Amino acid sequence: MTSDLFIKILGEQGPWALLVFYLLYRDLQKDQVTRDVVNKNSQVLVELTTLIRERLPRS
Repeated sequence: MTSDLFIKILGEQGPWALLVFYLLYRDLQKDQVTRDVVNKNSQVLVELTTLIRERLPRS
């Protein structure tokens, strides 16, 4: 988004537009943190599964 468009929107809509952009930005940050946590948990589960399979007796 160009700064001209941002200034135009802010001038027309006032502080509400700024609040919406801020809230969308914070929501994006929360989504990224959640994805990072889920990815880390998935990696840990894969490693645990691998360890368990290696230690199980084969039939």
